[in-house]
Amino acid sequence: MSKKDFYNSYDEALDGISNDMSIMIGGFGVQGGQPTNLMIALRDKNLKNLTLIGNVAGISMVTGYGWKDSDKDKIIDQSIFFKNKQVKKIICSFPIPAQRDPISEIEKSWINKESEVEIIPQGTLAEKIRAGGAGIPAFYTKTGIGTIVEKGKESKIINNEKYILEYALNADVALIKAHISDEFGNLIYKGTSRAFNPIMATAAKLTIVEVDKIISSNKIDPERIGTPGIYVDRIVSKYK
Repeated sequence: MSKKDFYNSYDEALDGISNDMSIMIGGFGVQGGQPTNLMIALRDKNLKNLTLIGNVAGISMVTGYGWKDSDKDKIIDQSIFFKNKQVKKIICSFPIPAQRDPISEIEKSWINKESEVEIIPQGTLAEKIRAGGAGIPAFYTKTGIGTIVEKGKESKIINNEKYILEYALNADVALIKAHISDEFGNLIYKGTSRAFNPIMATAAKLTIVEVDKIISSNKIDPERIGTPGIYVDRIVSKYK
């Protein structure tokens, strides 16, 4: 396995990303597993017509969900791209909070017909991404039967049960967050902050990882590796 490309600059790590690309953003909308610095750098590139793929997308900036009280003034989520008019479409599970006041930037953008919002049940979204990384083009699921989720989708009776067909998801780029990387890009996640990060790493043409620290491969426990380095292209950290 070859050593990976390491960057000290989040902006440089995003080199080559351009308008009209599809971008997966890892995490669960909370502080620990979200590639916050890469997200800020992506916003500052001011790219347009992006398609974003993520789980919890626009809740934190409204509710403070998942952030320490001491960091409330630093909260960001995928709403920053909508506020900056960069998004053509978002595919996610939770674009808005349950509370209605104030409304999120994502909801504002959708109401104003500035962007498209596709909501997918969380488990289905995870499986669509996992399937994309595994080379599985589509799969059947019972999730969504009898709801608006089923509308317009192919269905099939299997063992006397109805299932709907869902297609895999891939992206041009995945921005993910890990706790530790070695020089070969093997990643260790911290607790539940792994969230969608491991499956997104497998499902994109280019995977860029923001890590807390980089250590030598002879100090990494192979049993703790959550993403093998074969799925990682670029690594950025200010702390080595």
